[in-house]
Amino acid sequence: MHCPASHLDSSKPGQSSGEACTYRALGPQTIVGLKMRRTLLREMEKSVTVRIVQTSFLMFLGYLVIGLLLAILPSFVHLRLGLTPVWAGIVVGTQYASTLLTRPRAGLMTDLTGPKATVLSGQAAFLVSGSLLLISAFLQHRVALCISVLLLSRVVLGYGESSIATGTITWGLGRVGPEKATQVISWSGIASYSAMALGAPLGIWIERHYGFAAIGATVLAISLLNLTLAFFIAAVPVVGGTRMGFSKLLLRVLPMGLGLALGTVGFGVIASFLTLYFARQHWSDPAIALVLFGIGFVATRLLLANTINRWGGFLPAIVSLFVEFIGLFALWMAKTPDAATAATALSGCGFALVFPALGVEVVGEVSGQNRGATLGVYTAFLDLAMGATEPLAGYLIMHFGYGAIFLSASIAAFSGCMVLAVLLFRMREHRVRELSSQATTTSWT
Repeated sequence: MHCPASHLDSSKPGQSSGEACTYRALGPQTIVGLKMRRTLLREMEKSVTVRIVQTSFLMFLGYLVIGLLLAILPSFVHLRLGLTPVWAGIVVGTQYASTLLTRPRAGLMTDLTGPKATVLSGQAAFLVSGSLLLISAFLQHRVALCISVLLLSRVVLGYGESSIATGTITWGLGRVGPEKATQVISWSGIASYSAMALGAPLGIWIERHYGFAAIGATVLAISLLNLTLAFFIAAVPVVGGTRMGFSKLLLRVLPMGLGLALGTVGFGVIASFLTLYFARQHWSDPAIALVLFGIGFVATRLLLANTINRWGGFLPAIVSLFVEFIGLFALWMAKTPDAATAATALSGCGFALVFPALGVEVVGEVSGQNRGATLGVYTAFLDLAMGATEPLAGYLIMHFGYGAIFLSASIAAFSGCMVLAVLLFRMREHRVRELSSQATTTSWT
């Protein structure tokens, strides 16, 4: 179709000559329809983002509570109650052990009753945990009773975490569709880890200025707000179909879960023990290092999340784990607070894409009716890593010093990198064999 020069001259600024020609050929009514369609598509895209952010904000508030406690509980147990670092690790790790044990149930509940009901039950558990935490603040003079109530609070919080984490991701996928899995998982990860990074310095500030009881009151306030907001978000229908058994789900998730677990070790030691490490070294401002960890984490997620869509999940995860390994190794080698702070920030950049990259591979392994249970099993590897890391890190600190935990975490990150690299190589080798077999069959026919 030929377009006269006069038509090209009348094209609007910023509009190509081809578009101008096409518009004139279509006629005014068709042009209006195309413009309305473009506007509608833009609004739909905005709506998708809003829907993802709504459920991710529930995740943010839940993990803000967890972050508040993660930074101050080790120092509270060790310095205020006078117990050993091993006990500090046990108190922190109890939550993750509880979360690990309740993840499969949370995933099954999500698939059977819907993610909204699962999230609401988790938020109710957060309220109970906050109440117990507030009670423990007034029992510091009775150490045995205080630590018992504190452990019970952590057990209840662990159930709440498993319900909120699994429920909000599945809720988000149900609202926008599995084709948006990368965005949903990335935003959920941004919400959870940025909340924990923000919660750590915020918890230190609240405890320093207002005491441990104020931490319990803050947990109650945030949890009540979270529960209220969740009521106003629409539920999604439950997907019917055949449910996979736990053993089959575990086998499908195992390689990705192992990579996630090995990458999570570094996050666990930084979040729980960096404050004590700075205090032992007589360095100031550990909160700055934690904030920079969070900034590096969020910035990497926002800027590089699209690499998962472009290259698949495994390659970005491998590169991320290698960067995390460099950061943790540099933290072990650090001799000054500035070097330790920079290494912490680099570790945050490295860990950023591990969860969403491998999570996308996990979601692609199953159908919709098994998505909640699969995500529950996958995220259980994170809990396993956190639950095991805390007491083991306490043991290493007692016998080898703080440097040993960062060296061990760097070895774990490098091991995860190697595991995923071998898996990626075998997958590509298998695909090459399949293509060769297909080519051979085609040539014979």
